[in-house]
Amino acid sequence: MAERSPKRGMCAAILSLEAVVLGLTTPVMINLADVPWRTALVVGLGLCVACLLVAGMLRSEAAYVAGWVIQVAAIGLGFVVTMMFVLGSIFALLWGTAYFLGRKIERERAEAYAAYDAEQAH
Repeated sequence: MAERSPKRGMCAAILSLEAVVLGLTTPVMINLADVPWRTALVVGLGLCVACLLVAGMLRSEAAYVAGWVIQVAAIGLGFVVTMMFVLGSIFALLWGTAYFLGRKIERERAEAYAAYDAEQAH
């Protein structure tokens, strides 16, 4: 049985939660920011769907790059909905933490397995 990737699991969880927030920006853009409804649907729901698609593609390193792009887009949405500067920054911080902490856990796990295998070889 293959080991589950902590980086992938944590990053997928962040993107899934972020999808909800980005989806909910759609009515905010329409009602409070006076963004045309078609534009709001494309941006808000587009980012929502992008989060979910990328969360499912995290086996590829390119998906992590796309995740970083989503974080920049979420912060940039603050120019339309001011609160997204705060929420986008929070999600970017969570994403970065999940990404770098997950990499660290994977590296330390690999080192521990290598040390165990070396120990068993003697």
